[in-house]
Amino acid sequence: MDVRNSPFQLPRRGSAFPSCGGVRGGLFLFGCLIFMLFFSCKTVKLSDAEEKQRLGEYYNAAEIYRKLYTKTKPDQKEMRSYIAFHMGECNRLINNTPRALSAYMNAFRYEYPDSSLLLRLGQMYHKSGNYTEAIKHYAKYIEANPNSTIAANGIRGCRMAMIWNDNPTLYTVARMEIFNSRRSEFSPMLYGPKYDQLYFSSTRGIVHKDSVNGVTGMKNTDLYVAKKNENGVWQKPEIVNDPVVSDFDEGTPSFSSDGNTMYYTYCPADALDPRTAEIYVSTRSSAAWGKGQRANIVKDSISLLAHPAISPDGRYLYFVSDAFGGYGGKDLYRARLISATDFGAIENLGPDVNTAGDEMFPYVRDSVTIYFASNGHPGLGGLDIFKATQDSTGKWNVQNMGVPINSMADDFGITFEGTNERGFFSSNRNDARGWDHIYSFDYPTITISIEGYVTDVEDYIIEGSIVHIVGKDGLNVQVPVRPDGTYRVELERDVSYVMMASASNYLNQFFELHTDAAERNETYYVDFYLSPVDKPVVVENIFYEFDKATLLPESKAALDGLIKILDENPHVTIELGAHADRKGSVEYNEGLAQRRAQSVVDYLIETGIDETRLSARGYGKSAPKVITRKMAESYGFMVEGGVLTEDFILTLTPEEQEIADQFNRRTEFQVTGLEYNYR
Repeated sequence: MDVRNSPFQLPRRGSAFPSCGGVRGGLFLFGCLIFMLFFSCKTVKLSDAEEKQRLGEYYNAAEIYRKLYTKTKPDQKEMRSYIAFHMGECNRLINNTPRALSAYMNAFRYEYPDSSLLLRLGQMYHKSGNYTEAIKHYAKYIEANPNSTIAANGIRGCRMAMIWNDNPTLYTVARMEIFNSRRSEFSPMLYGPKYDQLYFSSTRGIVHKDSVNGVTGMKNTDLYVAKKNENGVWQKPEIVNDPVVSDFDEGTPSFSSDGNTMYYTYCPADALDPRTAEIYVSTRSSAAWGKGQRANIVKDSISLLAHPAISPDGRYLYFVSDAFGGYGGKDLYRARLISATDFGAIENLGPDVNTAGDEMFPYVRDSVTIYFASNGHPGLGGLDIFKATQDSTGKWNVQNMGVPINSMADDFGITFEGTNERGFFSSNRNDARGWDHIYSFDYPTITISIEGYVTDVEDYIIEGSIVHIVGKDGLNVQVPVRPDGTYRVELERDVSYVMMASASNYLNQFFELHTDAAERNETYYVDFYLSPVDKPVVVENIFYEFDKATLLPESKAALDGLIKILDENPHVTIELGAHADRKGSVEYNEGLAQRRAQSVVDYLIETGIDETRLSARGYGKSAPKVITRKMAESYGFMVEGGVLTEDFILTLTPEEQEIADQFNRRTEFQVTGLEYNYR
């Protein structure tokens, strides 16, 4: 049995026929006319149809209305419109969307005088995926009912549905034939520490073979369980053959974290009053679920209580009710557990979650995250599954889970495999009868990472270096760099991060990153080149006008890099040293070098670096370059530790001499202090 349209979901109390308002002034006279026309015609038994509908036996009522409609002559417009509308209502409530739409269209053709018909047409077109027609009828309904949030959200949902269909999420969805039958299966719930059992509701009728439920025309609902074998493969489900199963309807189970308590929806039949639902509790003993007893959530027995969902910490039971004071339709509530069967006062989850429509089938993921189904929030049609996250102020932020989790049909009753982003849900998509079936869902693992090397400025590995990463998602880690100089850290989508590479006797280096919001695998590559504090570092690509100290524009990128180092290491002072090659006099080269070093210092001061952190020195040709390992590896005529003196250079070939002179013409910085403004 579909729990939405069975005794598990009834019209709100006090309403014989489900309606969304907007009744025109002449409807009372219209109803009187219908009564008079049928008063002397008992053979058609309109009262039987109305009584079945009042009791919630929508399937039986729909069949009687159908027979009445065929017996009513076309010129009896008032009667035909009345019968067609209520036939549509009953078919809508048993999820037979094609028949409901056809009946509503006939009611429209015969001018049924209630604007709620426009809303119903909009909802059925919406649920059929005909968004253009749905918007048209929603808009007409709003003309008569300007304050209707249901219709306004319906229009928003139709427009968003077109976008969602064109931009599906990365979830994969598959129909689980191993669980499904030719009847209805719905509200799956994973059970056990390994999530290797799946409980769900079904109308396949193994116990109730001869009973037909007047609500849906199917067998009564029973609990079934499927289990994985030793190889982790799901097996065919079996009925829960325990005392908890009765001659009436049981469904929508939820289990305590220790697995010993089950809350579920129970609905007995009643031949005289509308069928309602209650929440029952069963305890597990000797590997069997005991006979259920009523959970004392409310004192009265006429409030609808259904779809229990216990929080993982066992503090609250979430559920569905049509209790007085809600926001319309069925709302989500919660109550604090005092004991397994006793509860504190019930609490409505408020207008962020609840709407003028129906909110049902809650699932509690953690203390601030719930999932539920709704036809009141903007959606693709029928019930959609939503995720609600509560922020630090207590506000619930509700998000439609999009395509393919949701469809134009009813999608509801989700369950997760623990913290994994996979599990099961129920849907009546692609079933012309409106019957529900179990579907699996899985979200592929999205890997966002950053990786790279940490080396010195000559590209050699630094022993003991560390990468420290802080993110706005709360990440705060220090990652030791591997012996090969590499690091790797996994990140999250759409988050800002600040990274710092550091090592003993080296200046820190920073990098800022905001990861892409797109749902795809992404690897960012960032290499760090750390400058030593105990020896000079060449600032590459510093250019001056020929025989002058004027910096050329091409030097800006290199100088900006030096500014970044100083900004990232605010306690450091440095000396800027300019060097010349062997050509020219000592006095001339030292004077030109001093002016060039001062040009660099002046540039840094102009950009905001405190002048007390900087000093300039022109070395001329008095400090020839010491050959580094990198230089020796790159040029065969050089030996690590050697010095590019004039005497050595004169022993080289002309081509080698030019290379050596280029190394000597350089601008360097040398760390002179590490405690500037240090407190």
